[in-house]
Amino acid sequence: MTGTATGRAPEPSDRSSPEHASRSHFSDEQLIDRCLKGNQDAWSALIDRYKNLIYSIPIKFGMHQDASDIFQSVCVDLLSELPRLREPRALPKWLMQTCYHKCLRYRRAADRRVELAPEGADSDRAHPASATEDLPEQMLVQLEQEQTLRDAISELPHKCGRMVRMLFFEIPPRPYEDIASELGMATGSIGAIRGRCLAHLRRYLEERGF
Repeated sequence: MTGTATGRAPEPSDRSSPEHASRSHFSDEQLIDRCLKGNQDAWSALIDRYKNLIYSIPIKFGMHQDASDIFQSVCVDLLSELPRLREPRALPKWLMQTCYHKCLRYRRAADRRVELAPEGADSDRAHPASATEDLPEQMLVQLEQEQTLRDAISELPHKCGRMVRMLFFEIPPRPYEDIASELGMATGSIGAIRGRCLAHLRRYLEERGF
């Protein structure tokens, strides 16, 4: 899987297999436990859950060419550090911080003497970013919110999840006729079903204080 050249992180892929759907509902703690027991399916499910989060960080910094290498490097670190992860709930933040540090190191390795900053942000600072500094709080909050949305979409019923991805995460957006054909439903029913799916999504997010 690679980054995009549009400045957008790859969005959740379609989870079409029933086996994948069942794995996606395991908690992080359950997946980590299975990973530590050598379960390859659990490892695949864990990476699938957080691949877009990892990719989104270099993409936000305009590091499109390096995104794939950074993703692979973070995954290698995760594999080696997973036995030492004390709190499974801390996994998303660990991934964000680790990926951020990778971005900083890649910039330093490229001998770019400017502070790492999101595209369009003011980078006129007195000193370059350190490869050990913490992820900026504003970006941390943004990344957490984006991951909450991804998690919410993964919790939708199968067809709802596919519809939301096709309607809101594909560029250009798909015509209703294409969506109806792929999902095996009448074109005229898309609007009503979309409304129910979004209501389900809204409830999930509201329950989590989004």
